[in-house]
Amino acid sequence: MNLAYSLADINWLAVVVATVIAFAIGGLWYSKALFGSAWLEEVGLTEEAVKNANMPGLFGGTLVLQFLAVTALAALIGTDSSWQSGLYSGLLVGVFWVATAYGITYLFEQRSLRLFLINAGYNVVLFSIVGTILGAWH
Repeated sequence: MNLAYSLADINWLAVVVATVIAFAIGGLWYSKALFGSAWLEEVGLTEEAVKNANMPGLFGGTLVLQFLAVTALAALIGTDSSWQSGLYSGLLVGVFWVATAYGITYLFEQRSLRLFLINAGYNVVLFSIVGTILGAWH
């Protein structure tokens, strides 16, 4: 795989849109409507501590990192793709790279299965959706 060639052929509009969608998925996933309260409990944070955090730095950093992750997935998927191959690639990345990396780290850090399922589940869903978007919009 020629990285320069892969980056040159990326549909950057698709990457930007998928990045914004990824950011929104994270906002929903970690909201009180889904897993936010359980996540706060598992990591030992309070709502007050979160409110007092540097939100521009957190959100800005998250957006940049999401953009890099989406760009890498776009390069991996390539231009000769479909929504199905994008979904498959995203699912493989989410389960076999990201979730397993979390799993190894969480085992050594003795973190809970609940926290693993929240964080790894988010990444599996995220990369599956983003992969589907990138695969369909080549």
